[in-house]
Amino acid sequence: MHLEHVTANGVDFAALTEGPEDGPLALCLHGFPDTAHTWRHLLPRLAGAGYRAVAPFLRGYAPTAVPADGRYDTGTLALDACALHEVLGGNGDAVLVGHDWGAFAAYGAAAHQPERWRRVVAAAVAPQASMAAGFFGFDQLKRSWYVFFFQTVLAEYAVGLDDFAFIDRLWADWSPGYDAAEDTALVKQALGTPEHLTAAISYYRAMFDGAPENPEAAAAQAASGTMGPQPTLYLHGADDGCMGVDAIGPVADFLAPGSEFVVVEGAGHFLHVERPDEVNDHILRFVAG
Repeated sequence: MHLEHVTANGVDFAALTEGPEDGPLALCLHGFPDTAHTWRHLLPRLAGAGYRAVAPFLRGYAPTAVPADGRYDTGTLALDACALHEVLGGNGDAVLVGHDWGAFAAYGAAAHQPERWRRVVAAAVAPQASMAAGFFGFDQLKRSWYVFFFQTVLAEYAVGLDDFAFIDRLWADWSPGYDAAEDTALVKQALGTPEHLTAAISYYRAMFDGAPENPEAAAAQAASGTMGPQPTLYLHGADDGCMGVDAIGPVADFLAPGSEFVVVEGAGHFLHVERPDEVNDHILRFVAG
């Protein structure tokens, strides 16, 4: 894998890349608290199938820059994906893969500019319309306590304490039994400055800001709540301690024709690093369709 830098949507993005330059684009978007390295098992598989596999560090996650515009709404994340598609020379054969916040971005990008993407894979965060009611159940609200804590001025202090022990504990709770030491060490590097840590937490603060002032971002954010036309593979870990499988709703009802919904047994929130062979087999089979 190679580290490259590209400028898209006004942000200097760092990205891990693998595969032929002239292959169809496979853009892989990570979530929180995570980095582009989370796709270390998938990128070689995609490259072996002929894709130009690219995994950017999302806006605000080092070595990607903290964005000057200070925007972290889901519409802007979707526009980042579309802009990356543009600068990376993607075409209508591109596929889009997103986990957690990356899934939010994928839904928005796929619905807002559908001509860019042939197939979509999303994991760990279901379509908003599917999980709307489930999110507010008591058990899920308990799991989602951190979302509300991140609205406070204490969040950065608490997350950074004790060499970011907060991040170690989130991974342990969300993916029970998985040894996340390699992953969390990389996350701590990506969030190691106060500016980058605030950026990552700001994704959650933007959740309660309403529609973005930027008209195109507002349109992309609105699109993220609709059904994109592409066949979509949705993957969820049966033991996900962040977003319980009991809370995601009837996912298949909110996906386009030709879509699939797979629950991965024995996996938690970070299913793609916990069960990489199984998860990547599903992804490669689906995007080949």
